[in-house]
Amino acid sequence: MIFILFYYIWKKYPTIKTTYSEEQLIVLLKERNETGFHHLYDNYSGALYGVILRIVQSKEYTEEVIQDVFVKIWNSIHQYDSSKGRFYTWMINIARNTAIDYLKSKSFQNELKNQPLPDFVYNSKELSITNDSSDYIGFNNVLESLEVDKQELIDLAYYQGYTQNEISDKLKIPLGTVKTKMRNALIKLKDLLKDYQ
Repeated sequence: MIFILFYYIWKKYPTIKTTYSEEQLIVLLKERNETGFHHLYDNYSGALYGVILRIVQSKEYTEEVIQDVFVKIWNSIHQYDSSKGRFYTWMINIARNTAIDYLKSKSFQNELKNQPLPDFVYNSKELSITNDSSDYIGFNNVLESLEVDKQELIDLAYYQGYTQNEISDKLKIPLGTVKTKMRNALIKLKDLLKDYQ
């Protein structure tokens, strides 16, 4: 929460905007540099917001989750290992896992039981933010390069928060097939993302 407060103060009294490479940004975050945090928030909040929104399907809850995501990124930056993947991918995984954990939390489940049904009707057009302002790296275009079945698996697992068992049940295909197709989809996606580095 304190980081969001810093962000708004910084927005009110902006300094000269600086662009950092991914490597420079990681160094700044590891040094606990607030300017690095502001840069991180400015450049990645829109994309991470989109990932979270597709899972929790509520703008109100997305606002809560995204704060937790940035706190987790700040607190666990020393765990990031560039040899295991890109920084953006690491952050997407944090956002995805935090959103799924939020949906499974007791407090959310209790709140869900106490809300009238219409509050949870999902209007994909109204909530959709898949536009140029939030899709900074053109990730939707990359996904569209995949075969339709691979797109569906990525969407179900990473945007809607389904587990592989749930995907197996939903698509009525064996769990082993889901695992194989998911692995192939991620390998293909990794190859496609090389062009965006």
